[in-house]
Amino acid sequence: MAIVPPEQVREDLDEFCAPRRTALPDLRWTDAFQWHLTLAFLPDVLDADLDELTDRLADAAARRRPPDARLAGGGVFPDATRAKVLWTGVEATADDRAELDRLSVGCRNAAVAAGTTVEGRGFTPHVTLARLACPADASGLLEVFGTYVGPSWRAAGIELVASYLGEGPGRRPRYETLAELPLGRR
Repeated sequence: MAIVPPEQVREDLDEFCAPRRTALPDLRWTDAFQWHLTLAFLPDVLDADLDELTDRLADAAARRRPPDARLAGGGVFPDATRAKVLWTGVEATADDRAELDRLSVGCRNAAVAAGTTVEGRGFTPHVTLARLACPADASGLLEVFGTYVGPSWRAAGIELVASYLGEGPGRRPRYETLAELPLGRR
């Protein structure tokens, strides 16, 4: 489950990343059209569970109001001294951040109730920008990406996205939206 930032938000971030892609070609950069904010990661969803999962996610989305947010700053996983993933964060007011947290929990609960396994720990709202081939010190990357502040937007819905590893350009993941579910329809 994911929130996909609107095109103008992705374009703004893409413009910021463009010179960094040239300067840092060793990073495996994620294509801008694939950028999304993962609310919950489901490693394997059985076709038999898909309808129930979609219904439960629609209900979870309907219970949440559309939060306002913007992409800003930079971070890495697992930490700055042995970074493997570069990302930009999500800024929101305290109320909107709490709404994103509740949405993530609602999506996780919907998945579990539908019989699907949820992977990962706590929710860190972010958009993955690039992966490093080997863990490395990313202090310089954090300095550069820490300056980014994108335009604000209102998240109107969530998407159930299937990920097909190695099937995209350059053997990267290919994503397919299976369902688009509006927020706040109750």
